[in-house]
Amino acid sequence: MPEENLKLEDLLSKTKNYDKTDRINNVTIIGAGVMGQGIAQTIASSGIEVRLIERDESQLERAKISLSESLEREIKRWSLTQSEKKAILSRITWELNFDNVDTTDLIVEAVDEDFELKKGIFKELDELVKKDTIFVSNTSTLSLTKLAESTRRASKVIGMHFLHPVPKVPLVELVKCLHTSNETVEIVKEFAAKIGKTPVEVYEYPGFVTTRAIVPLLNEAMYILLEGVATAKDIDTAMKLGYNFAYGPLEMADMMGLDEVLAWMETLWKTLGEPRYRACPILRKLVRERKLGKKTGEGFYKYDSNGRITSE
Repeated sequence: MPEENLKLEDLLSKTKNYDKTDRINNVTIIGAGVMGQGIAQTIASSGIEVRLIERDESQLERAKISLSESLEREIKRWSLTQSEKKAILSRITWELNFDNVDTTDLIVEAVDEDFELKKGIFKELDELVKKDTIFVSNTSTLSLTKLAESTRRASKVIGMHFLHPVPKVPLVELVKCLHTSNETVEIVKEFAAKIGKTPVEVYEYPGFVTTRAIVPLLNEAMYILLEGVATAKDIDTAMKLGYNFAYGPLEMADMMGLDEVLAWMETLWKTLGEPRYRACPILRKLVRERKLGKKTGEGFYKYDSNGRITSE
């Protein structure tokens, strides 16, 4: 083949790849909780427009304040500037309904770990968005295949399991369900790289890699606390210094949200039936008392208004 034809073929290949990389220019996130805020910040930081939807007005206002305060804390740590904060917030549109989702390229649901809630959102959005819009679920334990089957675009449904805190954790698990097309996987891998995440492909299975591995550790730390072996602070100190963890398991659970951790455990216990996933009674007690960790100001630790630990 002549050299000029080779060059033309290479050019066409690069153009095709460029189109795939640049396919996602507008993202809608459903759910303005801790994960939704973190995902929105991460995507907006990469220069992509984000629509963040929360159907409860008071929750939406709390989310705006929370994200702004979080960015201010980063500025105080010299890891962000005021102009960067302004740029990030300028790319986020806050809304209370699905009225303007028709032009979005990719939708991320980041609501509670409730199958019927997620299914209902996907079914409703399936009627409103473009036929080539990709649906992403941030679920960590639920069946992505069943969620996909609630839509008419099963080949365009994929999981992106982000870890908290989203802006700081460089990993995202890409979960391909039974119907996900290879094209969807490639587009979303490119998108993950564009927003600064290293994608790890995993098979659909309860808990995937990260949740399945971390839940037994969190649960065992809770049992150690319940049995009076050591205090929460000493358990966390032992794990941080002994195994070079950035956070101890109990502090980590508080950061994740104890209600979320309990939901993961209950799903894994129900689907896999293995004792290591049976939730510790102390976790159930804290959730009943609505002491859900950092987001409510108390869990295994108490927190001040800036999210800093004040006491056990």
